[in-house]
Amino acid sequence: MVKFVTVQKPGQEGTFPGIVVDSFVLDLTQSLNSGKHSPSTMLEWIQLGEEGVDHARKMEVLFREGKIDPTLPLETAKFKAPLPNPVTLRDAYAFENHVKAGRASRGLAMIPEFYQFPVFYYSNPLAIFGPGKIPVQKDHLWDLDFELEAAVVIGKRGKNISSEKADSWIFGYMIMNDFSTRGLQRQEMKLNLGPAKGKDFATAFGPYLVTPDELSSFLVEENGFNKGSRYNLVMKAFHNGKQVSEGNLKDMTFTFAEIIERASYGTELHPGEVIGSGTVGTGCFLELNGTAQAKAKREGRKFEPTWLKNGDEICLEITGLGRLSNTIELVSDYSLLDILDKF
Repeated sequence: MVKFVTVQKPGQEGTFPGIVVDSFVLDLTQSLNSGKHSPSTMLEWIQLGEEGVDHARKMEVLFREGKIDPTLPLETAKFKAPLPNPVTLRDAYAFENHVKAGRASRGLAMIPEFYQFPVFYYSNPLAIFGPGKIPVQKDHLWDLDFELEAAVVIGKRGKNISSEKADSWIFGYMIMNDFSTRGLQRQEMKLNLGPAKGKDFATAFGPYLVTPDELSSFLVEENGFNKGSRYNLVMKAFHNGKQVSEGNLKDMTFTFAEIIERASYGTELHPGEVIGSGTVGTGCFLELNGTAQAKAKREGRKFEPTWLKNGDEICLEITGLGRLSNTIELVSDYSLLDILDKF
């Protein structure tokens, strides 16, 4: 049972991979013996596979026996994304209630193809953030949204992985916020491409990367038609301290195992690749605004949509995975939209 983290070194720019034990963080680069080199990043630890997890467990035992000292108290640790440099980043579309609500708000029936197989797209693995500030430019504030998701990290290589076996490829689980600028997304997807610039500027992970055994008490019984593990993990979102969303990871129409089966068809997966669940039902303003707007229209009321603005705080919580808090920070007034307006 391990919670992996990446933590900034006190008073320095560098980071170190660590584990959380009780109210402390242990630096994983403290080798078990002085003659052995330890990987210096979380990606390198994940690439060790079971050897890396076993090392972390042994460090916890040594700490509890008083043979090694803690690196930092938990309350003083500055967390980064647990995996700051994923090999790739895929995001799925796995919650029926999210898809159905979004389509219903636009007066559309549920698309039957959704139930045939899990679909995903690739996002930007080079724009990863942990807890803290999310820097945005002017155009990103054009209907800026959050997305409440969980994600898995692949722990070993594999190709054509069956859904019956795919859970053993999961190194760990973490919270994921797929920040989205709906204005740019709408603009590009009219051309049947995207989401591209609508989502390539910021994805947040954290604070922990939790091994599957840590979540074993939340396992849900098999339902007779899904393959792979499902977990009873409550998912919540808070906007400036006010709860705006609640769902559950067990409500995924497709499990992560089934998504991995699809993703690995004809393609080798590698340690350190990340796959997001997609947005849980009620897990973004796009869906919440659409539902509320449809209700207001039926009742003859005006409606003002809610979007993230400069200075806003958005916090995501998932049972067993922690709390991921981010604040929106406008860092540039440079605008592609202003350039387009000149033509």
